[in-house]
Amino acid sequence: MTKLNKQEIQARISKVDSVWILKGKFIHRDFIFKDFIQAFSFMTSVALIAEKSDHHPNWKNAYNKVNIALSTHNADGLTDKDFELAREIDQVLKKYAQH
Repeated sequence: MTKLNKQEIQARISKVDSVWILKGKFIHRDFIFKDFIQAFSFMTSVALIAEKSDHHPNWKNAYNKVNIALSTHNADGLTDKDFELAREIDQVLKKYAQH
């Protein structure tokens, strides 16, 4: 994967939910759920997608809060894989917003 330049990053970040923010070599998003079970279920859904795409997030979980940071470690920065995974995570989130 090729590391994206600043212009490419700006073009791609505009195509994901505006809650994603750029911090250095990562795009970040925080999620808050009803409870731990819902947060962990969301993480499980994301884990299955990440494993299938062989692209794994950096993340933290504390009770009902999940923080995800995406970057392509092999490229030492952001690539298309990060934005593709962010879009897929946004789709997973829609399922939990309906509950």
